[in-house]
Amino acid sequence: MDSKFVSKTTSVYPQEFILLSGRSNPQLASQIATLLKSDLVTPISLFSDGEIRVRIAPNLRRRYVYIIQSTAPPVNDSIMELLFMIDAVKRSSAAEITAIIPYFGYSRQDRKEMPRVPISSSVVTKMITQAGADRILTLDIHSEQQQGFTHIPWDNLYGSYSLLPVIKSKKLKNLIIASPDKGGMTRATGYAKLLNATGIALVYKERDVALNNKSDALDMIGNVGGKDVLLVDDMLDTGGTIVHAAKFLKQRGANSVRVAVTHGIFSGSALENITTSEIDEIIVTDTIGHSDAVKKNKKITIISVAPLLAKAIHYIQIGNSISSLII
Repeated sequence: MDSKFVSKTTSVYPQEFILLSGRSNPQLASQIATLLKSDLVTPISLFSDGEIRVRIAPNLRRRYVYIIQSTAPPVNDSIMELLFMIDAVKRSSAAEITAIIPYFGYSRQDRKEMPRVPISSSVVTKMITQAGADRILTLDIHSEQQQGFTHIPWDNLYGSYSLLPVIKSKKLKNLIIASPDKGGMTRATGYAKLLNATGIALVYKERDVALNNKSDALDMIGNVGGKDVLLVDDMLDTGGTIVHAAKFLKQRGANSVRVAVTHGIFSGSALENITTSEIDEIIVTDTIGHSDAVKKNKKITIISVAPLLAKAIHYIQIGNSISSLII
């Protein structure tokens, strides 16, 4: 990170900026504000019937506003909070609105995989654009072609920026990078190059599109016998795919199996599945706020993306390219 992150009051930035946060991940937003030495505005409250209320105290006229809100579980509440904050900021004559969405809910529904289904990711993107956002910034969106769902700028950063230093510190020998499905091979290839891995492996899986969170490992390409394996993926939901892949890799002779994922949802019986699995360690970021049970799980290591997002906001604000943050 740049040596100095200074507040708006020091006149380093060409325009004043304001940081807003909803309720989806206040810890991450607070860390970002601390790194930027800026106040964090939290304008969300509830009416007695549960309706979301947004009231922003600071003057936003001609300010640059960054709204930090993962659309994480409860997904629909998080999305509505984001939309209402964008609308409130737009109506307050802000100069520019950037929606910082560390985890983009509905991103897995990015295409028609069967007849008579919506492209939900496109619908959510259109709502964000229509509400008044001028820019979107995400981390490891499920498929980068989703950036084409809107005409406004969409910067997508990679969680590997935060995960790689931790992985390198483990000094794993005879490292093999594995993908739990063919769609993640580009990600696995990138990790392999940056970690100087000795090879890449692909675990085939079969998914029933009629069922949610259901897949089974079938076969694999690559030799993992006696190797330390790092499974890389963008998200972990119930853990079924990763647990099956880890078991399969151990059966094929892997010495150890670690997992690096950006988004840890840990829904349903995920923690139970992970605790009893063949996985040695899961390294995950804090794009989604984690429960105490996740934080206390001995197999899970949590890495913060606050420095990455703070640097991205800093670069946007001073007009620098953020391509150096994309690994």
